[in-house]
Amino acid sequence: MEISSKYNPKEVEKKIYSFWLQLNAFNAEIDYSKKPFAIVIPPPNITGVLHMGHALNNTIQDSFIRFRRLTGYQVLWMPGTDHAGIATQNVVERALLKEGKRKEDIGREEFQKKLWKWHEEYGSTIIHQLKQLGASCDWRRSRFTMDSLYSEAVKEAFIHLFKKGLIYRGRYIINWCPRCKTALSDEEVIRKEVDGWLYYIRYPIDKTTCKALKKDYIVVATTRPETMLGDTAVAINPLDEKNKWIKNCRVILPILNRLLKVIEDQLVDPEFGTGIVKVTPSHDPVDFVLAKKHNLEFINIMKDDASLNENASKFCGMDRFKAREEILKALEEQNLLEKNEPYKINVGHCYRCNTIIEPRLSLQWFVKMKPLAKPAISVVEEGKVNFYPPHYKKIYLNWMENIQDWCISRQLWWGHRIPVYYCKSCGAHQLKSIDNIPNNELLTIDKKGIIVSSAKPNSCPDCGLNDLVEEEDVLDTWFSSWLWPFATFGWPFRKVLKERANIKDEFLLEKEEDIQKAKEELKYFYPTDVLVTASEILFFWVARMIMAGLEFIGEVPFRNVFVHGTVRDAQGLKMSKSLGNIIDPLVIIEKFGADSLRFSLMMLALGGSDVYLSDEKFLVGRNFCNKIWNASRFILMNIQQSQLEISDLKLENLDKIDIWLLKHLNNTIETVTNNFENYRINEAAKTVYEFFWHIFCDWYIEIIKDDFAVKAKVALYTLVTSLKLMHPLAPFITEEIFQNLKTIVKIDLGKALINNSWPEPFALKNLDIFDIEELINIVYQIRNVKFILGLANKNITLILKTSGKNFLFEANSGWIKRLARLDNIIFVDKLKRILYKSDFCEFDFDIDDVDVNNFISNLEKKIIELQKNIDNIKLRLENENFLKKALQETIQEERNKFSALIAEKAKLEELKNAFK
Repeated sequence: MEISSKYNPKEVEKKIYSFWLQLNAFNAEIDYSKKPFAIVIPPPNITGVLHMGHALNNTIQDSFIRFRRLTGYQVLWMPGTDHAGIATQNVVERALLKEGKRKEDIGREEFQKKLWKWHEEYGSTIIHQLKQLGASCDWRRSRFTMDSLYSEAVKEAFIHLFKKGLIYRGRYIINWCPRCKTALSDEEVIRKEVDGWLYYIRYPIDKTTCKALKKDYIVVATTRPETMLGDTAVAINPLDEKNKWIKNCRVILPILNRLLKVIEDQLVDPEFGTGIVKVTPSHDPVDFVLAKKHNLEFINIMKDDASLNENASKFCGMDRFKAREEILKALEEQNLLEKNEPYKINVGHCYRCNTIIEPRLSLQWFVKMKPLAKPAISVVEEGKVNFYPPHYKKIYLNWMENIQDWCISRQLWWGHRIPVYYCKSCGAHQLKSIDNIPNNELLTIDKKGIIVSSAKPNSCPDCGLNDLVEEEDVLDTWFSSWLWPFATFGWPFRKVLKERANIKDEFLLEKEEDIQKAKEELKYFYPTDVLVTASEILFFWVARMIMAGLEFIGEVPFRNVFVHGTVRDAQGLKMSKSLGNIIDPLVIIEKFGADSLRFSLMMLALGGSDVYLSDEKFLVGRNFCNKIWNASRFILMNIQQSQLEISDLKLENLDKIDIWLLKHLNNTIETVTNNFENYRINEAAKTVYEFFWHIFCDWYIEIIKDDFAVKAKVALYTLVTSLKLMHPLAPFITEEIFQNLKTIVKIDLGKALINNSWPEPFALKNLDIFDIEELINIVYQIRNVKFILGLANKNITLILKTSGKNFLFEANSGWIKRLARLDNIIFVDKLKRILYKSDFCEFDFDIDDVDVNNFISNLEKKIIELQKNIDNIKLRLENENFLKKALQETIQEERNKFSALIAEKAKLEELKNAFK
């Protein structure tokens, strides 16, 4: 057969992926003769298309999966997608707006039909793209966080926690997105430092209440003057001597002229502003705590779109920022705005639409997290869940020990409807908007008439009437995602028939035997082995999954957590559309192939460290794939052209060069295996790269070219072994070469590489390879000196003095002369000039016919150029500004360059002195 001279990934990848699917190579079934190894995919959003973060995350997962498949485990990679509440609703709302409509215009039912239609048309886009990447998931098991069986899991979890008293309903200050019109958890708020203003406002004192009057007014500092209309007190610290004179006074709220009392509390920072702060209980989380503690009134001044309501008097209907401008004008007119000064503000933004969030008093559903966190802390402290890199353990524990209750309700139309029904007859006020509730009832929650049930009840258990309505809110997307490691197996194992299915071809449990099988699979594959995740969702998802696994299954969901960094551009900026610095993985796949993308990423995938990318970084993978192809083609075509009959891969009659190669191969097998087992995937990639390119291709293949027929079996054995080592990282090209190899060499190697066996080190008796190592080093040094002197492409005579090793050079003179481009080797007892010296040998070149002054002149020029570079780097490394601002990776690169240049300069000076 003819093997193409160039590797064509476009032709190969689709063919090979189809071949794997035909083999059912990704399918996982219970096999008690094998150890299980399972990973659940972090389900990508159905709105998503493959970005570089997905490519990094899923290539890491696939590499672990393929490694364990080769090492004999029964492997399951569980796939699926997330319904992504806010993101999906926003996408469909934008599409609707193009038709000139809002979701309210068509109603909830019609809008949900559009959402499901969108899911049907576009929801699997990212799954197809993951297949392009080479993901070897068991696609038969693909789950969706809103399929009908998964919905049963969500209801079960909610009802279970409610019955335990861990879910409650209440009005609290939450993060509110006025654009998405929904609550957000603290983890869904992105904090950004922005340039703002600190406004100093005069609050007149009610003179009838103040006996020790020092001034006619006090000054209160705030960054949000629009919220002052909701003030119900001002506060000072009880230890603040300068302001204690006002503690028995009352002050007048500007504009509205409402009387406010003065309270004392240690929560007040006496160093902020004047030390006197306004208290706005409905619009600030700290003020909410103060109000409950001091029994203050709650006044809500904002609607859900962040415009002001009737409590804001003449500012009613204005947007919050327009109201700010008008309030400041009014204060100036009344001479109540003392001053304003620039101030850095840490402002929360919605993680989906980037709108500035509003702290808002709102009726929401919450989960009590501290009881769930306690066992989740213990399992990490006991080593039942391990983090890679280990420093994430401390980060995890710190967050868990300070965990707050989780707001789980969202005011959306896409998501899992909260399984709660309200009896209008018993508790109609439960359904009212906060805007219509009297201020004195804002915190009153009547539990009467609240029914938690997976299906609509026939009647209210409190009054017996059937005037019931379903909860409008849906659950936070993460409330379904935290069940992912076990809900994907079918938990809580309820029978669901096809007629109840939400989507076509979804995973169902229709028969008792289906339920029994699902239970056995959960028992076999759970806990899963490793979760691969970005650091950004450590608290969103990872911590919550650990809590859910312990609460609902009684066991951790995974034993290990591998945390990778964020993908950034070469300057260290996070990739985003707005910055225009995105590198599209699909474009890289189209240009270079999936293996080039995968291998390049894995070379950079140091656990916990951010990945800095530029287009040039993908040339590493592209060039390596070309090297794999060319070396493999050379070996296979030579076997074919030489008509060599190789019936097995048993190696005999090995010489020192073979042993040298096999020892390096053994070390590579052991190192790569160890690196995969300990989640050092970048080290695994670097090790296999170093061996295949520099040991096998650059040296062994080049050495044996004159004697290939004799060495073919060792070369073939090394190639097969290398293909196995490289397969987890570059699966397409290795499988294609493996299939070509089977056609040319009639050896039973198994049907496919994907489900072959991981290599074991070759049993070597004689391990003495010192001489070969030295010979290779000498060839390298000859080449290096020739290059420095400008003689790289010229054949010359080597004058050599050895320490009793002439016979070694004579025995290997063929490949030494060929690789070093030497006409001849002359052995002498003493050298007139030494261009290189080691304990093994010394050498000179026979170049007396060349003008030595040219060498000296060229060397001096190179030394001067090197010194300039050394001085520049030294200045950079001594620059405190550079050391503060530069990435650690960049600083280390500069230090490495500096050391390398110093060493190179010393070599050149030695050479120059040799010619004097």
